[in-house]
Amino acid sequence: MQYHQAESWGYYVPMRTSMVSDPLEKVARLASESAVVVFSISSCCMCHAVKRLFCGMGVNPTVYELDHDPRGKEIEKALMRLLGNSTSVPVVFIGGKLIGAMERVMASHISGTLVPLLKEAGALWL
Repeated sequence: MQYHQAESWGYYVPMRTSMVSDPLEKVARLASESAVVVFSISSCCMCHAVKRLFCGMGVNPTVYELDHDPRGKEIEKALMRLLGNSTSVPVVFIGGKLIGAMERVMASHISGTLVPLLKEAGALWL
């Protein structure tokens, strides 16, 4: 798989076509492949904000832009089921563990628990 450097954040990774048919299994597999994974939609302002937050911290997340993937709608629905609400993006995984949507990421950042999670996952070395 080829990685393409995004303009200002991490890596945009085109999703591979694979034998995984269940969208939840695909989400779990993709989330476990990098220290920080963001499922995003390129036109979403909250997605932009969470990517900027990570980049401002010196973290380069792997970003999956669902609107650039043929199966993006299926994955978006799977993320909605995983979160248990209607907000589907951004969804953040750190160290393969679901952190949640923007409000959970910001709450972790404000409470001071985000940096230790990033260090534990190997995404931040400070």
